[in-house]
Parts: sequence; structure tokens; C-alpha cells
Amino acid sequence: MRQAKSMTLAGVCICLAAASWGLLPSAASAQTEVMAWGNMTGIRVEGQLIEFESSFRVVESGWTDMDFTGRERQNTQYSRSGNAQTVKSSVKRVNFEQVVEDMGKGIAAVSLTYNSDTARRVEGVYYGIELPAARYATGTVRIGGATLEVASLSGTSRKASGRQITIQGSSGRNIAISFTSGVTAFLHREEGGEAILYVELLGGNLRKGQKGRLNFTITASGDIDNAPVEVVVNKNAPGRLFAGLGGNFRLQNPAADPQVIDYCLDNMRVAFARVEMPWGTWQPEENTEPIDIARGGGLNPRVKIAMEMAQRLNAQGMPVIVSAWFPPTWALAPGPRAFRGGGIAALRLDPAKNQQIYKSLTDYLVYIKETYGIEAWAFSFNESDLGINVLHTPQEHADFIKGLGAYMASRGLATKLLLGDNSDATTFDFILPALNDPATHKYIAAVSFHSWRGCDDETLHRWAGSARQLNVPLIVGEGSTDAAAWRYPQIFLEPTFALYEINLYVRIAAICQPLSILQWQLTSDYSLLWGAGIYGSDGALRPTQRFWNLKQLAITPEASFALPFTCSKEEVNCAAFGNISRDEYAVHIVNNGAGRTATVKGLPNLASVKAYATTNTANMQEIKSSRSADGSISVELPPAGFVTVVTTK
Repeated sequence: MRQAKSMTLAGVCICLAAASWGLLPSAASAQTEVMAWGNMTGIRVEGQLIEFESSFRVVESGWTDMDFTGRERQNTQYSRSGNAQTVKSSVKRVNFEQVVEDMGKGIAAVSLTYNSDTARRVEGVYYGIELPAARYATGTVRIGGATLEVASLSGTSRKASGRQITIQGSSGRNIAISFTSGVTAFLHREEGGEAILYVELLGGNLRKGQKGRLNFTITASGDIDNAPVEVVVNKNAPGRLFAGLGGNFRLQNPAADPQVIDYCLDNMRVAFARVEMPWGTWQPEENTEPIDIARGGGLNPRVKIAMEMAQRLNAQGMPVIVSAWFPPTWALAPGPRAFRGGGIAALRLDPAKNQQIYKSLTDYLVYIKETYGIEAWAFSFNESDLGINVLHTPQEHADFIKGLGAYMASRGLATKLLLGDNSDATTFDFILPALNDPATHKYIAAVSFHSWRGCDDETLHRWAGSARQLNVPLIVGEGSTDAAAWRYPQIFLEPTFALYEINLYVRIAAICQPLSILQWQLTSDYSLLWGAGIYGSDGALRPTQRFWNLKQLAITPEASFALPFTCSKEEVNCAAFGNISRDEYAVHIVNNGAGRTATVKGLPNLASVKAYATTNTANMQEIKSSRSADGSISVELPPAGFVTVVTTK
């Protein structure tokens, strides 16, 4: 981990508010989903999301190009005060500030101000609302007195003006926008994409200092789906082992990290660990023997605390992955370094020094085995597909696995390497040369990807298939959804952020059947806790909704196998696990819509049944469940919440 990453969402919005953190609206009331980079992805009514996606867009002349707000596309500032969420950002030197405030059931007030920091010719600056085809492909958009049919749209519709825009879709989904003054708008279909409503803000010749304001109220409504859901588990076809939730422990903040680490380890079962190898600090000079220096008492303090962290985690029974970020200068290839946004350098290693590199890395692993009693379960370079910070081509990644793997084995280590440890799941092709080279296979401990950008089901199935092909575990080496979130840390407190994160984990657990998902991180970086000065917060150290979600996921029985299941509702995500030998089972259910009853079938008729719920108002709270004569379990799913049903003898 390291820099911005992105999830798969359709469009984009913008928002800004005051400075302090306030109370969140109730889970059942209107709740506008505002992404930290600006996207407004819909409004929840009684927990059900009436989806759309807004964006701030700058379109070049002739529609030759456009830029718009989105994850990783610009720097943003995010904050919340009470019911108002605020984002400040800019697109192509047009700055904006937007406040989105929940006003009641299905209603949000939006205040957008914007100004140009440049003078140039453009097609226009727009506020866009993308209409998901699943809901609006056959819908209508009424602008003032003009009605536009979405199904017949090809290219750009005629422009229309008015103070009211009404969007009607299927399933009673309606969006009504009331502006405080007249606007001009039109529909435009992106190439191969969905229809987007464009509201004109600035157009033609931009002048430096030119500014404007757009104020409107958006009201979302639709049929509320409270229909029950049925989850049927097949305990007779167990899949892959799930060791449990894991965590990353890359130490970066000596003042804040210890308290967060202690809290997480004391209050949640953590089954797997990943730590940093400070490689550049371990051997800063090429012509030295770092293992002899360490044995002689010259171990660098930063290296020492990283090794002690690994020892502590291993002593608690966790397999430990050791990953390197920053290489020493002597190991770098000659020539200029490649830089990406944010000043992150992608660093190529010198192939002429492969043997020195293998020795340096292996010396580290030998030393922690001899001195701290840890044999690393696996080694990786962090995100070498992207270069955070070592950069490999796919073939170099395969060659490195063979080279270092053979060298570690020659030194008597059982440590193997991670295949991939990719920056996100979408870069799957990076692992293909190694996957298809039998000479790499004996050195691969597991297949690994990071979950930052999310991905579609097809991609997740490819990752799962690669692990099955090699007959090794799959792990998610870094779990979360937004790598840039450290820039706007108040987003960590948002129910939307917490819901998206646990949704992703449950979906990955069901499709990929990973050995572990390792949260980034269980330190003060991207912290699951708040207070005690973390990101400038005050008050006592306390868990957030994200912590309770993960603690609830972590109550999956130890040494459980993934179990196949069916679920009758698309809005409900599930994963099921069971330790069949001990008759212990857990079914995790994420309800992405309104409250409903869930019936879980297929589990043994055991003595103990408990259910827990986490929402923005419930912290892994035990809730009522009942068992019928046929052994099925019924539980009430709260709106936009996470429920776990656990059965034991």
C-alpha cells in the first residue's frame, strides 16, 4: 500500500461541509452516499439505495476529451458536520466546493460553488448525473417542459431549460431535482456507456476568476423492497480453508501505532499477518555483511522493531508474510527512475546484481529465524506490478520467483514467495508468465492480490482459478477499498465506507475462498479506531463501525471451510463457512437494501444459534433469531447492515 486506488462505481459528484465531525443520520432515514472524491452515488430511503451518480465535468472543445471527478483523479478534501458532507477539489483548474446535506426522507440539498483558475476555450463545465441502465434504460427525463426518452438517445439530445428536472425509471425509481434558478441541460450517451444528464455550469471561453453557483434539492423515491431473502447453505460440499481475518502491521507511526495494534490484537481474532522488511535500512551499503553487523549488536533500531513486530505476531500463532517496499540504492538499475502521481518512484532493480540482491534478502530472513524464532511464511515485493516501490515486468516477476526461491532453499529456508501481491485485482495478467511457467511453481506459497480498486466477479473468478491451478492458497495481501483515504480520513467514519468495505470482503470470501484477507492496516494508518490523536481526532481511543464489521467477520470459526450457498436476492451478499468436525458454522450476510427477514437453511440443527448485527447505530449487537421445526433459522436484517448467524453445538 501506498497511494490512491479506485473502486468500480459509475459516475461522480462533489460535496463540502464544515470542519467538525458530527452525528450520522439514522440507518433507516435518508442517507446520501457521498464518496470522498466527490461522487454522490445515490440516496438511501429506508435503507434502500435509489442509485444515480453525479459528477463535476470539464469537456474539451468538440467533445474530444473530458475529465471528471472520480477516485484517484484529483486531490480532494472531505469533511462532515452533522447531516452535511463537504468536498473541495478541482478538475482541469476549475475549482469547486460542494455541500450535500440530508434534509429528510429521500431529500438532499446540494450547494455547489465553482471558479475557473485558467483562461481557455472549452466545450463546457458541467454537473453530470449518470443514470444506471438497469434502472433507467427505458426511462424518461423531463427538463422544464421538454421530455426526453432515454431508450432513443444516441449521442447528444437537444438542450432544454427550466428549474425542474424529473427522471423516471423502472421499479418506481424517480429522481426530482429542483433548482433555485433556471438551468440548461441535455442528455448525452457516452460511447458504449450509459446516459448522463449534463447541467451547464460554464461554457465556451473560460475566463480566469470566472465563477458560479448551483443550488438545488434532489428528491429520490421508489418502491421499497422489503421482500424476504432465503439463503441455502450446502454443508456437504466444503471448499477451501479460511484461516480467518488477517492484518498488515507496517510500522510507520511510533507514537500512534502501538495503541491501535494493542487494541486490535486484544479485541479481535487475527489469524494472519504481513510485516515490512525495511530492506534499504537493513543493508544500506552493498559491500557489507548485514547479518554479521546485526549479530555484532549493530542492528538498526527501525529494523529491530519490524523484526520484533513479526516475532510478536508469530508468537500468537499467525503465519507471517514479510514484504519489502524500499530497496537500497546499490540494488537499483542505472538510469532515471520512473515517477507516478504523488511523487511515488517505481524503482527497477539491477539484473547484474541479482545474486547480491538474493543474498541480502535471504540474510534478513535467516537472521529473524535464528534470532527471533520466525520462519517467514512468504516473501514479496509490495505491488511490483505498479512499482510500490520495486517495479517488475511480468516476466521479471516470474524470473525473480525462480531466482530468489532457489536461493532461499539453498540456505535452508522453507520460505516461499507470493505470486502477484498485485496492487489490485484488475492487473491479473501480471501473474501469467509465472503462472504458466512450471519452474516457478515449487517456490510459490500463495497467490495474492490487493483489493483497492474492487473488481467484477469475472476477475475474482480468474484469481480463484489461478490458485486452484497451482493448488496453493489465495490471500488478499491488502484489504480495503480506497488507498487515497489517508488524505481525507473522516471518510473512515462514514457508514457508506464501512458498508462498501465489508461488502467487498464478503464477496471476495464467497467467490475466491481466500485463506485470509489481510486488512490494511491494523495500525494507526487507515485506522479502524478513532480518537487519541489519530488523524487529529480527539477523545478516547474507540472503535469505528469498520472495526465492528471486521470483528464480526473474524468470529468465523477457526479452521473453517468455505461452503457453497444460494441467495435469493441480488441486494444481499453472503459468505458461509463451517468447521464440520466441530459442528461450528457462520453465515455472513450484508443487506444492501431495506430491512427484511432472512431465512437461513441447510445448517445442522444445533443447540446454539446466535446472530449479530453491525450498522451505523449497532456495534456487533446480538439480535433475535429463531429456529423453525425444519431447522431453518430466521433473523431480521437491518437496513444497510451486516449480520452474522453463528451456530454451534
